[in-house]
Amino acid sequence: MTTKATRPGQRGKRIEETISYAVGHRIRVQALVILSEGVFSPDQIAQIIGEPTNKVSHHIKELLDAGSIEVAKVEPVRNTLQHYYRAVEMPYYSDEEVAAMTPQQKQVTAGLVLQQIMAEAMAAFWAGKMIDDPRICLAQRWFNVDGQGRQEIADEQERSWARIQEIEAESVNRCATSREETSSVIVAQMGFTRERKGPTVPSAPANAD
Repeated sequence: MTTKATRPGQRGKRIEETISYAVGHRIRVQALVILSEGVFSPDQIAQIIGEPTNKVSHHIKELLDAGSIEVAKVEPVRNTLQHYYRAVEMPYYSDEEVAAMTPQQKQVTAGLVLQQIMAEAMAAFWAGKMIDDPRICLAQRWFNVDGQGRQEIADEQERSWARIQEIEAESVNRCATSREETSSVIVAQMGFTRERKGPTVPSAPANAD
């Protein structure tokens, strides 16, 4: 059964279609990355990325309509109302909270996380950041494990994520003394069951008579 997104204003699109659309254009990708940092108007985003405001406004409207971003505030400016936007706020969900979600809610949550990962990755890729970073880490492959192995992978990822958060706190404390400028580094963790079981072993050709 196809899962529908539960956020309003999506023109009946599935969440899978919504996420694919959101990261399908460079301006939308750049907007998603900027809006993950804070609250901005279309004009402010246009100035940051060097694009015409009317073009950026069009893509912001499309992202809002798709449920990919949300309105943060509305302020009167002269004779009109200025809308400010932000990325969809995503709290940290515990295992118990995720387990209590409906399948729709889980799919939408996963989609919004994937949207931001893909937006950050594509923005850095386009900007050449992935060839400038001498310590870049890009690793991906499938692993065949049993039930215990799946649990151990999840536990290891949880430990790693906690340590990375500690490293950030330690860095901030050092920089408060050294005045060193920090670098903004994306760390994305993904661990999920594949669509395919793999590896697929091709069947041997039948012997000709």
